[in-house]
Amino acid sequence: MIWLSATFSNRAATARGRSARLLLALLALTLHAATVTGRVELTSSQDPNVRKHQDYSGVVVWLDPTSGTTGVPVAPHHAEMIQKNKTFLPHVLAITVGTTVDFPNRDPIFHNAFSNYNGQIFDVALYPPGTSKSIAFRREGVVRVFCNIHPSMSAVILVLKSPYFAVSDKRGSVRIPDVPAGSYQLHVFHERATEQTLAGLTRSVEIPAGDLDLPVTTVSESGYLLLPHKNKYGKDYPPVVDGVGYGGEKP
Repeated sequence: MIWLSATFSNRAATARGRSARLLLALLALTLHAATVTGRVELTSSQDPNVRKHQDYSGVVVWLDPTSGTTGVPVAPHHAEMIQKNKTFLPHVLAITVGTTVDFPNRDPIFHNAFSNYNGQIFDVALYPPGTSKSIAFRREGVVRVFCNIHPSMSAVILVLKSPYFAVSDKRGSVRIPDVPAGSYQLHVFHERATEQTLAGLTRSVEIPAGDLDLPVTTVSESGYLLLPHKNKYGKDYPPVVDGVGYGGEKP
């Protein structure tokens, strides 16, 4: 019994030591962390609000640590994409791999969120008002989300390995806190920009021990084409008859 007590005591001391070292490491990263700020602008857009310089929201900017740069462990999180007024809110959601996203239905009608694009395929099926469904996103990529009943509903979930990201507000401002000093690759995503345009915006960035204000990033929407999407069965949405659409609801 004495030997067992000593063994458990040693294990507990070892675990406490590991926890203390991890805490010190995280503290050291925090002390040398920077707040990275910047601004994005959209050009060559067909959106009237963008053309009036009134809405530069929905652009994701993130930093991927390069070899030799120490980052913090990415812990699983919970996020939310609300369905209200036949709209996904937020329209663009950035999360880390392993995050579970809730899809609460706050409309007085049924919804059916799904994605059959690259990124992560899912289908939460039809569910009534006042309820919610959840999906865990376990792979990196762009997930384009739709509703199987309402073709006008769409959203984007960007699943990232890096915890250092921000989504631009209407003014185009981005703010990424607690970024450890080191070397990074800066990436940009915008749903109305081509892959070639976005690839051209990728660049290397050195993050100092203090705060950093990035130069303005200009994202062109030139070459973007809005194409109609199919329902979850890969078919066209049923037509509206007498003002009533699929599921007996007004579109």
